[in-house]
Amino acid sequence: MSKRKTLFDEMLDLLIRISVIYVFFMAIFWIYNKQLFWKMLVWGLVLYTGSIIIILLIKRSKIHKQSQWRTDRDLLRWLRGMKPTEFEDYIAQLYSKLGYKTERVGGGYDGGVDVIAKKNGIKYYIQCKKYITSTVGVKEIREFYGVLVDHLTQGKGFFITTNKFTLEAEKFAEDKPIELIDGFKLISYIRLTEKDSEEPQQKEKICPKCGGKLEEKVGKYGKFLGCLNYPKCKYTKNILK
Repeated sequence: MSKRKTLFDEMLDLLIRISVIYVFFMAIFWIYNKQLFWKMLVWGLVLYTGSIIIILLIKRSKIHKQSQWRTDRDLLRWLRGMKPTEFEDYIAQLYSKLGYKTERVGGGYDGGVDVIAKKNGIKYYIQCKKYITSTVGVKEIREFYGVLVDHLTQGKGFFITTNKFTLEAEKFAEDKPIELIDGFKLISYIRLTEKDSEEPQQKEKICPKCGGKLEEKVGKYGKFLGCLNYPKCKYTKNILK
């Protein structure tokens, strides 16, 4: 089955075809009418430059727009189709929407940390693995944990993949300051940001850390929202009177 082309791909193909036809006619003009050749050259360069700008704007905006109408599985397939650098950019943008100040580092950063996120004075380290069929094994989590031990005094790390983790990797991370985010958990975070933009109160019903449900509770200092995944997730939020 052939892969369905995006609008970006279709526009790029169309531009290539038009360019071939344009070069053919320009060769004819050069032979028979040089005055018309120079006029067409100027207009061609203007139109070609404008087309390139439009195509680049479409490519730049695809990360922001395409996830709104997709089903969960289609969205996951789209994420897996990204280039690794595009996926890292997307994660940085996603965590910005979740209330973090983010910086995409990637590449040569020690230990393969791709994004650094800050929130409430705490620094979090994020590693991104854009996998299609490969699973994240315990070796990769151990290496990531080694980086965290050197850098973290508070907070934790996020290991994000578009596929899933092995059972051994999940066991290793259980008592470590690492949150493992597989493809479908990542989808829940993306949907959370979409709902948050449409329904401002939705954020108070879903835990921004693990995607679990929040429940109203009463503590020593009054009412608060607590995650139902406690004690694994200790997220709380005070309810303003």
